[in-house]
Amino acid sequence: MTRRLSRPVYVGGVQIGGGAPVAVQSMTKTDTRDVAKTVAQIRELAACGCEIIRVAVPDAEAAAALKEIKAASPIPVIADIHFDYRLALAALAAGVDGLRLNPGNIGRRDRVRLVVREAKARGVPIRIGVNAGSLERRLLEKHGGVTAEAMVESARDHVALLEEMDFTAIKVSVKAAEVPLMVAAYRKLAREIDYPLHVGVTEAGTLRAGLVKSALGIGMLLAEGIGDTIRVSLTAEPRHEVWAGWEILKALGLRQRGVELVSCPTCGRCEIDLVGIAAAVEERLQGVTTPLKVAVMGCVVNGPGEARDADVGIAGGKGVGLLFRKGEPVRTVPEAALVEELIKEIRAMGIPGV
Repeated sequence: MTRRLSRPVYVGGVQIGGGAPVAVQSMTKTDTRDVAKTVAQIRELAACGCEIIRVAVPDAEAAAALKEIKAASPIPVIADIHFDYRLALAALAAGVDGLRLNPGNIGRRDRVRLVVREAKARGVPIRIGVNAGSLERRLLEKHGGVTAEAMVESARDHVALLEEMDFTAIKVSVKAAEVPLMVAAYRKLAREIDYPLHVGVTEAGTLRAGLVKSALGIGMLLAEGIGDTIRVSLTAEPRHEVWAGWEILKALGLRQRGVELVSCPTCGRCEIDLVGIAAAVEERLQGVTTPLKVAVMGCVVNGPGEARDADVGIAGGKGVGLLFRKGEPVRTVPEAALVEELIKEIRAMGIPGV
């Protein structure tokens, strides 16, 4: 695939756009005013592979907590601001690495200018975040409701406002909960601006349904080269968002991190408890961050070929499994010992985190 060429923007030490790898983001789900819990969650997410974290800033107390949160965070922090320009100024004073706001909803032009001036002085980018559920009434009336055209016009209006103030450290998102609408909006916006795009399906839903919608929407766009940073939005623990983001990138061959587990769906030919074995292998390898392809296959049809193609793998037989490493058979192992023997083989490869 050929990636859309966008201008680079820097969120702390992370480059977004300009040919940089697609970055994985998430958002804390703690009360930002609780510094200890918020920092703990950020550290957990960073360990899972989160590269940029966003925190909600609903009031002055939350803004006041940002200085401590930023100081303790191992990854760049973005402040999510709505309506009150003073919260944006307080977040910038606290040292955040980025702002997410819509210039149009934080008040008069002079207030926007104050925020923009301070962000520019500190080298802090601003993400213009357009959501289908909060479009301006005039655009809804003009376009006859929520459309991709209305979303893109909103984004372009906000971009133009910042450009008029000589500010170009901009990222843009045009999120919707409906995948076709979201995809259409991003496709149109990608043709019209060269700023980096933050891609996601907003309010995607609970873990199962949200994963499907996010994989479709984000995956379709990334496969077309559209997207510089992503967030999978789930009604679930944020570690699932980070995991899902990486799985989408890995599935498209855009980035590699941790284990790629190849396992068959099983059928009447399978003569081992493949479902249980695959689940146990996945659980045991959660701490691995080194790229590693592991095959757990249940029968002799596709099993040997897939296992040989992996760094390490199992091809199942009748109550046993053939262990492979780097394409070569190692030994036959009884079913009850397969998981432990596979883990031993991975440890012998010098893979950390097992």
